[in-house]
Amino acid sequence: MILERNNLFNISQLEIQLQQSPLRDHLQDFKQLTYVYMLRRAAIKEIGTKLENLDDEFSLVHQHNPINLIEERIKSPASLMEKLERKHLDYTIESINKNILDIAGIRVITNYLDDVFRIEQTLIEQDDVKLVKRKDYINHPKPNGYRSAHLVVTVPVFLSNGTHKDVPVEIQIRTVGMEMWSSLEHKLHYKNFISKEKADQHTAKLQEYSQKLYNIEVGMQQISKDIEKG
Repeated sequence: MILERNNLFNISQLEIQLQQSPLRDHLQDFKQLTYVYMLRRAAIKEIGTKLENLDDEFSLVHQHNPINLIEERIKSPASLMEKLERKHLDYTIESINKNILDIAGIRVITNYLDDVFRIEQTLIEQDDVKLVKRKDYINHPKPNGYRSAHLVVTVPVFLSNGTHKDVPVEIQIRTVGMEMWSSLEHKLHYKNFISKEKADQHTAKLQEYSQKLYNIEVGMQQISKDIEKG
């Protein structure tokens, strides 16, 4: 299992980015936004550590690493600004805390389908992890064929005054095959084709391949189970 901490800038870098963000002109107490980012960054580190520990335990107990890759990321101030505008939300700390739950995000790439739900269940069964939202795009894919499990959980972040805050983290869990499909679809979405017909052809093919890929992964999962049984 590999852990990648993408875009996890330190507090000094964060303050520079926030100072340069247009959000500065919209928020009355701009210092509070830095504090929000600090809490979200702490929460993502907590969840990342929990996932690493779960993978280590599975390796020891079951001789199987369910996690292939973990990627952590923090939403940039520019992306936060864009989301507030797109959703017509108020430029307040209260609005951000209530409505923007994906400032801190983790993508977990598993080897098999069962590993997706195994990781999800094991994580949310922990006493200090609370499930806020869940969307199962694996059994109920999006119209374009996208498959993944999406969760929003909260985890306590303990403060210097002895108290703690429950801070949200978005978690996306998908297989290696689903990640490959998603990366290709993302590239297609942002690629400016001269021919719309060509783009539509690729879109249709990806939608078709999503189901084929899922069927293959179900089959490989069964082979894996049979091998484990001996």
